Amino acid sequence: MWFLNKECTSKVRLDGKTVVITGANSGIGKETARNLYARGARVILACRNMEMANKAVEDIKNNPPPRINKDEYKNNAGELVVYSLDLCSLKSVRDCAKNLLTNEAAIHILINNAGIAAYPSYEKTEDGNEMTLQVNYLGHFLLTLLLLPKMQKSSPKCRIVNVSSLAHFWADIDFDNINLERSYGPIKSYAQSKLANILFTKELARKLKEAGIHGINTYCLHPGMIPTRLFRYGDRVVFPGFTFCCNMFTQLFYKNAEQGAQTTIYCSVDEKVANETGLYYSNCNVVTPYRMAKNPQYPEKLWNVSCRLLHLDPEKDFTTILETVSRQIH
Repeated sequence: MWFLNKECTSKVRLDGKTVVITGANSGIGKETARNLYARGARVILACRNMEMANKAVEDIKNNPPPRINKDEYKNNAGELVVYSLDLCSLKSVRDCAKNLLTNEAAIHILINNAGIAAYPSYEKTEDGNEMTLQVNYLGHFLLTLLLLPKMQKSSPKCRIVNVSSLAHFWADIDFDNINLERSYGPIKSYAQSKLANILFTKELARKLKEAGIHGINTYCLHPGMIPTRLFRYGDRVVFPGFTFCCNMFTQLFYKNAEQGAQTTIYCSVDEKVANETGLYYSNCNVVTPYRMAKNPQYPEKLWNVSCRLLHLDPEKDFTTILETVSRQIH
């Protein structure tokens, strides 16, 4: 409900900072980009649809966030840059990372925002992974590993923000059937991918600490219920009329994209969370995730399976894994 929505109240400027946001051409990704651009950041929109990304850039440049004067906005805003990224293709992920590492002097904030939901039929990517798992989780896992060395050089005060969802409440992970070849369901695949985002956030925080890598913190979050393009397959996979029902309840229970971006922005800039890592947030607060997200064995088990899907040896130490994955793009 509108009166329960919290805003990120931090006035922090991001002048001189570079932010990468995946899927920033629409929805909460675009609103996050608009806010961070207003704070003076160099904002990189890493997107699959270049036409939509370029339109988003024009919209962001010409329309400030609420309560910001247009002249003040134009005088104090940062930069907007578009990079091509298709998470359906691990080659595209590697190409995007290579371009970022080559062209960008630093990366201070990585926001893994892009996602699909309720994909109507079982489909594998060209890499052999279930589509939702790769787009929502595994592609971001790889992108993060590839950009970590650049973020190390850009630290301290670097942040990795993974957009998850309350949908993880319904999820479990069958680590022997993570691609759901034997038991696919659209909602099941989405929920599993969002649980994976939380587990990855926890395990990455642990790996960074064990490796003695300081100055990079990890965050994951539930943005709220937002009627975005994410659920464009709802009528086909949930029930006929799902979209209509969503629209009926939008005014009472849903957030708009700008409201939905607030917790992402909070995790990206707020001073109070600067020393927190590996936690889960909702409505600009730390909250406790549900059920399987609290299983102490799951973060490492998921890490090991993810490494194997990317042909990495999970038995190697974290620094060696980073070196190995970096060699894949050189």
